[in-house]
Amino acid sequence: MKWLELLTVGGATLVAAVTVVVLYSLGVRLTAIAGDARQSSPGLKRSLAYVCFGFCGLAVLFGLYLIIPYFSK
Repeated sequence: MKWLELLTVGGATLVAAVTVVVLYSLGVRLTAIAGDARQSSPGLKRSLAYVCFGFCGLAVLFGLYLIIPYFSK
């Protein structure tokens, strides 16, 4: 068995999972901050939250592209 390839795949999986979780939690946090009535610019924070959610969606779609053989022909 090729252990280096196994460690490479495991490391890439860990980095991708942490990235998606951090982006999603940052988006949730920015949405909560934008909902506060005392914020001076809630529109900017809400748009940054949507950008974080968009990157999460793109990461999920890219993962599906890599997994499903029909798309990677």
